[in-house]
Amino acid sequence: MDRLPFNRPTLAGSELECIKQAVERMHISGNGGFTKDCETLLERTLGVPKVLLTTSCTHALEMAALLLDIQPGDEVILPSFTFVSTANAFVLRGATPVFIDIRPDTLNLDEQRLERLITRNTKAVVPVHYAGVGCDLNMITQIAARHRLKVVEDNAHGLFGRFDGRYLGTFGCLATQSFHETKNVTCGEGGALVINDPEYIQRAEIVREKGTDRSRFLRGAVQKYTWIDYGSSYVLSDILAAFLYPQLRAADTIQAKRKSIWDGYHSGLRDWASACGVRLPIVPDSCEPSYHLFYLILPSETARDALKSHLESLGVNSVTHYVPLHLSQMGKRLSARRSDCPVTEDVAARLLRLPFHNSLSEADLGRVVGAVTSFSAIASHP
Repeated sequence: MDRLPFNRPTLAGSELECIKQAVERMHISGNGGFTKDCETLLERTLGVPKVLLTTSCTHALEMAALLLDIQPGDEVILPSFTFVSTANAFVLRGATPVFIDIRPDTLNLDEQRLERLITRNTKAVVPVHYAGVGCDLNMITQIAARHRLKVVEDNAHGLFGRFDGRYLGTFGCLATQSFHETKNVTCGEGGALVINDPEYIQRAEIVREKGTDRSRFLRGAVQKYTWIDYGSSYVLSDILAAFLYPQLRAADTIQAKRKSIWDGYHSGLRDWASACGVRLPIVPDSCEPSYHLFYLILPSETARDALKSHLESLGVNSVTHYVPLHLSQMGKRLSARRSDCPVTEDVAARLLRLPFHNSLSEADLGRVVGAVTSFSAIASHP
């Protein structure tokens, strides 16, 4: 039996032709024609002042930390249940991560716990829209405004998801996107910095160009460029932008396909989950998800591991997710205070993600659903 992978990158149509065009134009480094096309398309779709493509979401987060002038001693509040880049970007600037627990329903930052973690050293809060389901951005932004904090949305999972009818990634002063191979829209490795506050645009261009005013030079605004600020090589190659452009153009089709997969999992597993005490994803009425992934929360870690082994025996690749950052070696070393994240610890031990990619067929979906519902050993693995 063929093995069913957790992820498989999928062409949207003309990626290879666009890469050929990029090569023929003889501009394959960063900030070329396809880079600008992608940025313009995202700006128009999201309705934001500026988008800058980057080499990764990680690097977009690093740019955000630079733009906010994060300094040693500053504190940044972020969920423990996230990828390490969310913390690393600010830790690299000398900040202290303050880990906040997640809500048991959406697995997003628990906004009810936010205010009690704020101190005079707090500089920013970084909500992560887990699985593309929006955080309560109304409450988060209100609390941040009250305490004069900056909000940076880590929207690696959430491109084209919405909260209260508004696109995720358009609420904070800055937001970051991922175009990694595992994301809905991809170029293999890539990301973007979404700039919602025009105050940051000029400096963001400098930071992305190794701390130089090269972007102004290329526009003819200065006769030569020089080093004027902090920065690094954050510009995405135009070859990768050429791959990304057709993916972005096909976003509506991709999103519709992923919604059908998400709906198929939900309807196909609902009865089994109810009977077995398994929890499916919860989406509040205020949210329209990006349909980035589909997960199960099993009754126990033992049951989760047993189901994973069961699926493996049937050729279905399922995966767990984040090891809580506050429990990691670096998290314990860098956090200034004890992290109280019981929901994070509980969920991380019981969560299992199912195969989810743009080329998952109805037959593949049926195979996964059948494999999951054939697992009847939960009662013996409390």
